[in-house]
Amino acid sequence: MEKIKDRESGRNGSSLYVVVEFCSFEHRVVFQEAGSNFLIPSPITTSNELVTVWHPEVGKINPSEHKQLKLARSLTCGIIDRDLKPSSRERKSTQRILKYPPTRILSGDERQLLWKFRFSLMSEKRALTKFLRCVEWNDVQEAKQAIELMGRWETIDVCDALELLSPVFESEEVRAYAVSVLERADDEELQCYLLQLVQALRFERSDKSRLSHFLVQHSLRNIELASFLRWYVAVELHDPAYRKRFYCTYEILEENMMKVGASGDEDRFKLWQSLKKIEKLRQLLSGLLSELTYFEEPIRSPLAPGVLITGIVPSESSIFKSALHPLRLTFRTENGGSCNIMFKKGDDLRQDQLVIQMVLLMDHLLKLENLDLHLTPYRVLATGHDEGMLEFIPSSSLAQILSENRSIISYLQKFHLDENAPFGITATCLETFIKNCTGYSVITYILAIGDRHLDNLFLRNDGRLFHVDFGFILGRDQKPFPPPMKLCKEMVEAMGGAESQYYTTFKSYCCEAYNILRKSSNLILNLFHLMAGSNIPDIASDPEKGILKLQEKFRLDLDDEECIHFFQYLINESVSALFPQMVETIHRWAQYWR
Repeated sequence: MEKIKDRESGRNGSSLYVVVEFCSFEHRVVFQEAGSNFLIPSPITTSNELVTVWHPEVGKINPSEHKQLKLARSLTCGIIDRDLKPSSRERKSTQRILKYPPTRILSGDERQLLWKFRFSLMSEKRALTKFLRCVEWNDVQEAKQAIELMGRWETIDVCDALELLSPVFESEEVRAYAVSVLERADDEELQCYLLQLVQALRFERSDKSRLSHFLVQHSLRNIELASFLRWYVAVELHDPAYRKRFYCTYEILEENMMKVGASGDEDRFKLWQSLKKIEKLRQLLSGLLSELTYFEEPIRSPLAPGVLITGIVPSESSIFKSALHPLRLTFRTENGGSCNIMFKKGDDLRQDQLVIQMVLLMDHLLKLENLDLHLTPYRVLATGHDEGMLEFIPSSSLAQILSENRSIISYLQKFHLDENAPFGITATCLETFIKNCTGYSVITYILAIGDRHLDNLFLRNDGRLFHVDFGFILGRDQKPFPPPMKLCKEMVEAMGGAESQYYTTFKSYCCEAYNILRKSSNLILNLFHLMAGSNIPDIASDPEKGILKLQEKFRLDLDDEECIHFFQYLINESVSALFPQMVETIHRWAQYWR
């Protein structure tokens, strides 16, 4: 270059030339081939030697590709893009991308494709979350344009708004937009997501965020939301890493409720004051039993804030025979009834709380499609990292029932005998049992709930079957070679055997329920993604692996017809599995000798 400059400078400036100056580096530039290990380079003897070493920046975005991407976007960010329409091939590629689950990371080409046709995608509400993943938020102009387009985009659904509250999206404008969508949800729907919304506070940049304000304002209008919100936040105070942020939210709750009382809205203020009396209840439980027989004034039940409890019935309360000796307390209610609550100390109930929330949500989703499986999700509330309470439902384990009766049918005949009906039990009782088996078979398969045995499957005398104890989820299981779902031969026999019409009905219900829940896979995946930062054992150990395991359960690569054949195969495999039957027998003997 110096020779060219010298030569051209003597020609009276008649020639034009360009000088391109490349970056200079202090040290030698080295190269790493894919898959190479860390090696200490040998002394460099010639300037042409190629040295292969590991470098921490390898694997990050290529600087030249990044520059090319910015140049491409700057050239097409103006009026040109507004009139662009995708070709048939590009449209197919776009539709394929929009069907991706929220866990899927977009490639560079996919990001560029969505950005290129962003204007034509604005009428597709499901495209917004994918588009926002394509934005280079460090580029001020690009981020500004994205925020502007977001405001004009077709309004997204609530399940997609939950995705925008995940740690993937740091923009305060995007998170505020997600909250504005949540404001369309009613209190019943909001309560389905409340546990995850409290976790989403972890990813907020400000203590007084739009999400925090939204949760406070809704809790002012609904006592159940206020009660559960307070407990969920209080439990997070045990996490030192996030204590400061959650404590600020807790103080905001207290402060806002006190303002409500000062403004003259006495009814709401009294509701909030009653929540604070739950703390008094916990103190009373450590006192003498006589002090608990009658409370000075009614206290709202933490599990069901709409119920007022007035005292404990000593004669109906007891202690369970287990390692942790949980209490079963029977409370009087103000309307003359009673409710049973189990208190546990020394056990982390946050995972059980999450599973029961999912059961409630999936039950709600099935009912929206006119499939009521009569599920019995008992209430669970963690009040700390090693304590909590559960709703006690009078029932017996299948292990106990089968040890005292010849079969499930003979047990149900004691309560719902009908000599003219199939199997000698009423049609209502039999239908309830079949539908309950359906619901829990599908749900426990999707959530990959492990450690299933006859001691944690319970049956009520009206035919309602339900699962308890969710210490292993998302594929973890302490038993070797677990079946896809817990469907023992005794349950099949209660339906008349594998050749009966009732068993065929059961399989039909299973396939229908599975396909219904697959339609809401994005919602369920988004809720678990928001739980990734929690300290729930089976999620905290490896959040990414757990969520991918959950995604696999939905088999999004299959259509509905293919899924029917797939799920019927799973049912047959679960029923015919021999090894789990051997493990169950060993478990029964272990329980007997214990």
